Amino acid sequence: MAENYTDPSGNTAQFRAFVDAPEPATAAAAPSRLPLIAGLAVAAVVVVALVAWLALG
Repeated sequence: MAENYTDPSGNTAQFRAFVDAPEPATAAAAPSRLPLIAGLAVAAVVVVALVAWLALG
């Protein structure tokens, strides 16, 4: 180890800067699932209606 090595944990100011550092920005929020759920619900209603129409027709 070099003689001029400075331990960063030994410096209070650097440690506080590390602890107080803001969290890194996270990725953008995932898109809403509402359109997918609504689309699946509409498709299920269409399938049930088609089966009922074929069964009763």
